[in-house]
Amino acid sequence: MLEVKDIHTYYDDSYILQGVSLNVNPGEIVCLLGRNGAGKSTTIKSIMGYSPPRKGKVEFSGKDITGQPVYKNVRMGMGYVPEDRRIFADLTVQENFEVSQPPSVEVKWTIDELFEMFPLLSKFRHRKGGELSGGEQQMVSIARALATQPKMLLLDEPCEGLAPVIVEQLTEIITKLKDHFPILLAEQNSHFALEISDRGYVIDKGVIRFSGTNEQLKDNEEIKKRYLSI
Repeated sequence: MLEVKDIHTYYDDSYILQGVSLNVNPGEIVCLLGRNGAGKSTTIKSIMGYSPPRKGKVEFSGKDITGQPVYKNVRMGMGYVPEDRRIFADLTVQENFEVSQPPSVEVKWTIDELFEMFPLLSKFRHRKGGELSGGEQQMVSIARALATQPKMLLLDEPCEGLAPVIVEQLTEIITKLKDHFPILLAEQNSHFALEISDRGYVIDKGVIRFSGTNEQLKDNEEIKKRYLSI
């Protein structure tokens, strides 16, 4: 579904991603782990088109999308949940969903289905996004990505700053979403990520330091200690 091949990404003169390669297959959750500043978010942004790589290739559904504008990637079926959520604070929860639904695509996730997937949001249907808690906003951000009718979901640090009870709810929701499409999860919370993922990559200073199943990563004490502070 997604193939990232030796991408190199810069912010001005800062060399951030130094040859990152990874892939996500249908029916799996893949996590990208690393400390803060390791290159996780830059990898997600390079894939989505916010920070196009200067070298390398990104393929989605067999098509080269390297450097393609974000809106085209979304139309192709890439759902994106940014690290800072970016919900529309002045719109209600339902309006956040409505403005994200594409006009000419078969609707698999209706408004009612989104509220069924996120029952906590049902009572906030007509509340403005800016009035919600951080955990509630994160759920809106994920549900809004589903409203774009994605074929794959990219989650950037979904657990950041959230209470443990909300993290538990996200664990259940993301696990359910695996039945619908593959997921790439960039996350600093390795305990959460390894609980729900099938495979994982560890990134540090813009370089992939490890790749394998989550069981292999759980058993690799050296990698966890050196790059994940576990």
